[in-house]
Amino acid sequence: AYRVWISEIMLQQTRVEAVKPYYERFLSELPDVSALASVEEDRLLKLWEGLGYYNRARNLKAAACQIMEQYGGRFPSSYEEIRSLKGIGNYTAGAIGSFVYHIPKPAVDGNVLRVVSRLTADEGDIKTAAVRSKVEELIEEIIPKDAPGDFNQGLIELGAIVCVPNGEPKCAACPLEALCKAHKEGREMDFPVKKKAKARRIEKRTVFIFKRIAIRKRPAKGLLAGLYEFPNVEGHLRTEEVIGYAQTAGLTPVRVKRIGTAKHIFSHVEWHMRGYIVRCKEKLPGYVWVTRAEREALAMPTAFRYYRKKLEEMGY
Repeated sequence: AYRVWISEIMLQQTRVEAVKPYYERFLSELPDVSALASVEEDRLLKLWEGLGYYNRARNLKAAACQIMEQYGGRFPSSYEEIRSLKGIGNYTAGAIGSFVYHIPKPAVDGNVLRVVSRLTADEGDIKTAAVRSKVEELIEEIIPKDAPGDFNQGLIELGAIVCVPNGEPKCAACPLEALCKAHKEGREMDFPVKKKAKARRIEKRTVFIFKRIAIRKRPAKGLLAGLYEFPNVEGHLRTEEVIGYAQTAGLTPVRVKRIGTAKHIFSHVEWHMRGYIVRCKEKLPGYVWVTRAEREALAMPTAFRYYRKKLEEMGY
């Protein structure tokens, strides 16, 4: 159950191929509930670094602590108990319950929503809770009690490799072709129905690499909570404005150099970044000064990957 749980949480919002090395590393260092419950947050976030959506990792640790306190460290085996754990919704509870404990509960992810919406030619928006609940109820009526895990995994795999999300579904290879209402009507590409997402907000930011290297921990709540970052401000600053910023912070900039632009896409916002290396005589107040080894041991957002690489190219 522990291994299925970790894999399912990692696979939320992340592709299978991208997850594999993280999954192996995570289990190697945190092989069981007890290890996860006791790991320090900075180390946990470092193990998660690159997967994004870091609250998933925090919820894993919180749920592991729940399991230690409420179930004596033994992963619970009923659907209701699994569902009660922090960060676990209907899908994950259904996946763990059916794959591990053979509980006849549905595991409805995006793949399953797509398959069922085409099978039934359902015009409902699959992003709504009402449509998801309806699909869960439909599947729960027919899920075979002697093989619920196989059934759920079959539906998920069907959506992943046959009734695919992008491009034409491979109807000729589909075992449900004769049952599919959308196929009979020649409307496969009309489903699933999804309301168009809001356009992402664009934020311009200027990133500073103060030499020696200054970083700080972000607040415990909000975007990229608890991760370490380079100093940065909103807007795209010109060189003279960077000098002014440093002087306002009580620094004497000796040299300022542009080191390129980078872009990072979050779910609802894009950062368009402009970077500078700023060599100063003093330390930047409110930040810690780290060596390369110290920096590599701390979790930093993927958003700053370009600037981390630039530092490595310069030998820092």
